[in-house]
Amino acid sequence: MQKNLLFYLTILGLLSFNSYAQKAKAASKEPQKKDNYTYIDAVKTYERVSEKGYKSPDMLKKLGDSYFFNEQLDKAAKCYGELCEMTTNLEPVYYYRYSIALRAIGETQKAGENLKKFNELSGNQSK
Repeated sequence: MQKNLLFYLTILGLLSFNSYAQKAKAASKEPQKKDNYTYIDAVKTYERVSEKGYKSPDMLKKLGDSYFFNEQLDKAAKCYGELCEMTTNLEPVYYYRYSIALRAIGETQKAGENLKKFNELSGNQSK
């Protein structure tokens, strides 16, 4: 009798741990999904503003970053290219991201040039 009771309590304990773990996984995925949708809405807003002809360095940075972090590197390269044409007073990270985006679309020579600019501005020693 005690063996049966111990067996049933063990099974009940294992099942309760399993269901608790499943709820924790579902709860952790929900905020990521919601955050992703708000990020996509920002991309659409930046695209609409850009299509209307308004382009500023700040807007191109945000749009380029949105594409870059959503792994749309061809669009990111276009935005970062326009940004580099518009101004030369950029943070080094934008040259680095532009270099990565260019390399992803196969423009390795131009990517190398931007990587050199990144190294110069950030103080890295290239060999």
